[in-house]
Amino acid sequence: MTTHNELSALLKRHFGFEQFRAGQIEVIDNLLAGRSAAAIFPTGGGKSLCYQLPALVLPGVTLVVSPLIALMKDQIDALERCGIPARRLDSSLSPEAYRAVMTDIRSGALRLLYVSPERFNNERFRETVIRLQVSLFAVDEAHCISEWGHNFRPDYLKLAEFARHCGAERVLALTATATRPVLDDICRALDIAPDCATRTGFFRPNLSLLSEPATDTGRDGALIDAIRKRPAGAAIVYVTLQKTAEDVAAVLTESGWDARAYHAGMSSEKRAVIQEWFTASRDGIVAATIAFGMGVDKPDIRYVYHYNMPKSLENYAQEIGRSGRDGADSICHMFVCPDDVLTLENFVYGDTPSQTAILGLLNDIFSQPESFDVSYHELSARHDIRVLVVRTLMTYLELDQWLQGGTPFYSGFRFRPILSSAEILNRFSGDRRDFLAGVFRQAKKAKIWFALDIEQAARATASTRERVVRALDYLADQNLLEVKVQGVRHRYRRRRAADDLDALADDLYGRTRMREEREIARLNAVLAFAASGTCRMAALCAHFDSPITTDCGHCSGCMGDAFEVYVERPRPELAQDMIDKAVSLRFSFGDALYDRHSVARFLCGLTTPKLSRSKLTSHSLFGIFSHIPFDHVLAGVPAH
Repeated sequence: MTTHNELSALLKRHFGFEQFRAGQIEVIDNLLAGRSAAAIFPTGGGKSLCYQLPALVLPGVTLVVSPLIALMKDQIDALERCGIPARRLDSSLSPEAYRAVMTDIRSGALRLLYVSPERFNNERFRETVIRLQVSLFAVDEAHCISEWGHNFRPDYLKLAEFARHCGAERVLALTATATRPVLDDICRALDIAPDCATRTGFFRPNLSLLSEPATDTGRDGALIDAIRKRPAGAAIVYVTLQKTAEDVAAVLTESGWDARAYHAGMSSEKRAVIQEWFTASRDGIVAATIAFGMGVDKPDIRYVYHYNMPKSLENYAQEIGRSGRDGADSICHMFVCPDDVLTLENFVYGDTPSQTAILGLLNDIFSQPESFDVSYHELSARHDIRVLVVRTLMTYLELDQWLQGGTPFYSGFRFRPILSSAEILNRFSGDRRDFLAGVFRQAKKAKIWFALDIEQAARATASTRERVVRALDYLADQNLLEVKVQGVRHRYRRRRAADDLDALADDLYGRTRMREEREIARLNAVLAFAASGTCRMAALCAHFDSPITTDCGHCSGCMGDAFEVYVERPRPELAQDMIDKAVSLRFSFGDALYDRHSVARFLCGLTTPKLSRSKLTSHSLFGIFSHIPFDHVLAGVPAH
């Protein structure tokens, strides 16, 4: 067992710190003793060190799962400066960079490998990891495991299963935003003993949490006034929509500040340029959706403004956590605009599929053979349910023992020879040469690329799919082929028959409505928090089960800036002629406007896969009732 003195020496030598932060040594002790652990630290509280330092001590590789490409890039750059070999696998890598990483993995040259949760859909990657010694399996943003959390991601539930499958020796769960029920879910899913979960508390004394009421038309002026009256400093202005990010950046630029927009609609190259500019800037301002900030390691962000309200206190906590990581005073300022509430509520309602759509999905799934495979994107398009919701519904069917999931695979493989097939085959002999020759004979050439049906190649060579995939992977690593894959499909086995699909559809619809109610409750909690006359910091700490005994003394609540928020949810008499026109579109667009829910979403301007594919999102009626609550519009649409 490595002593605390030895750990402190590693801390200073590689990371330049004189001492550990609160909670870090407890987590590291658990891991080095062979126990799985959880670290619930506030944003900027030093979670990453809890796996980075053990990676220097443990044999094998530390696998870090994170949804945040920005975090991967920043941390790997920092680790390389510290002399710690670390790499990442994500969608932004070129084929050459991907091959280099895979070579480093197999040679044992890496201490840390960062990957996204979606990487585990890649059978080539899974085959590689299973052959490694995974000493530590670290799961960042672990609250995504919990159905009761604010950001449930079904892919995260599969991580626990894969950690066991690959023989990971210990698991570390990391999050900044776990309430007690969410933490219980994390520990249960990842087999973490409750006494190995370390929570350090949420209190950040250097943050001033301010809020003020605002109107939609007056918000630009209020933001400009707030920035102008404060000393210059790096700032993030959070917004809900991509267009709003562009508009706010333009307004700030016109007012004389160095401001840029950032959102997921930009290319990865452009986002990287903006992130690097902001990291180096002392007083730059980024107007951004929540796509920005996750994992960005900039210690001197002085201000976080919420131009639009966050959709939950969990989101708020993560977003304000970007500020003041250097310990200096920082301001987090929220503009509370009642107009935002209707937009955010309608987003929530738009995610809930209709019973018709759910029943169609179930009929599709339960008409399959006992063992089958599906594409989530194809199911989404066919049944008009957003991809993430399809994933969630399929996860429910697994959790309730209707289905058993298997290893995902790619439906399409293409390769481009870098050497001729004869030159490649000349490097091998005997059975291996015969096997590769048989695989090559199954490939169909297009202009440059060869297409290969993996299952057909396996049958023709009397081998397994896994052997064919491993062979292509090896040839790619040796720079003999360039390999591309496409079309992830997910394997399932039906565990039991469903005698009453209508009842099952009702049950799943009820669960999606419960999720809807939880999301609306989270939004209302933000409203109550922002307008209350009590200490904001104390309320936030209490929400995360980390109560403080004294008020902070410098938030809006402590300074007596309470106010009332009246959210007008207009329920006017709906223009019947508009509804009739929308309903009449069914004759031409019946596939997209197939029930009351789909028509209501169309009128409220809420996109769905079928609305987008049919080009109805550009119709003059699309969004004509966007200022009216979804449930009121839904009630006004006739059933037939």
